[in-house]
Amino acid sequence: MALVGKLEVTIKINRLPTEVTTDKNGWKEFLVDFGKRGARVSLRPRMWNRLEQAANTHPHWIAVITGQMGDDVQKGVFKLLEPNLQVFEYTPKTPGAEAKPDASKAPDGKAEGSAPTAAPEKADEKQAASPPGE
Repeated sequence: MALVGKLEVTIKINRLPTEVTTDKNGWKEFLVDFGKRGARVSLRPRMWNRLEQAANTHPHWIAVITGQMGDDVQKGVFKLLEPNLQVFEYTPKTPGAEAKPDASKAPDGKAEGSAPTAAPEKADEKQAASPPGE
């Protein structure tokens, strides 16, 4: 007998979708393209408002949409079932913040002229006595 599992999909977006349709209940539906595959996502009005608010208030944000992979709605496009949305603000990394190599280190990463040293023992830590030899 095969093991039963559940397939969950995580979709990350950082822009507000432009081609959005609204159904009679106010749900917003849009397509996310992954290259060879795609997903049709339907969000409740409250979730869509959180997405719009992030796009309007934060210069850099990312939305994580999770859900179960549903049936194909067209070739290569599946419907995302039970979507959940989380929105995060982030600060982009600056290219100048990368660690610069230390000039005093040799090419192998070790400091020149240094010998390996043992870690200093803690003063308050007592070492157990070794058992007497027979």
